[in-house]
Amino acid sequence: QVQLVESGGGLVQPGGSLRLSCAASVSIFRIDYMAWYRQAPGQQRELVAGITTGGSTNYAESVKGRFTISKDGAKNTVSLEMNSLKPEDTAVYYCYANRYSGSWGQGTQVTVSS
Repeated sequence: QVQLVESGGGLVQPGGSLRLSCAASVSIFRIDYMAWYRQAPGQQRELVAGITTGGSTNYAESVKGRFTISKDGAKNTVSLEMNSLKPEDTAVYYCYANRYSGSWGQGTQVTVSS
């Protein structure tokens, strides 16, 4: 299994920005697919954005044009740049990695509120 550690969550005002990072315990080039999911209170966990080994990305419709997923091989991290944040983006954000089987990070809280 891959160990994942997220960082970068916090409190931000509507319209603000945050950058989440996920550090993996193995080379990200050995991981087929990495993604960010989120789960708001009382709701199911949902896919926010994903990226393949080859760099192809996919996004939830609700975040297209506002969020960007990227990876840094030198730092062994996958990041999620979040701009124009809305209150409905408030959730616990989880990093996910698929290498033979799925692995999850512990989650980081993002709160968008004035």
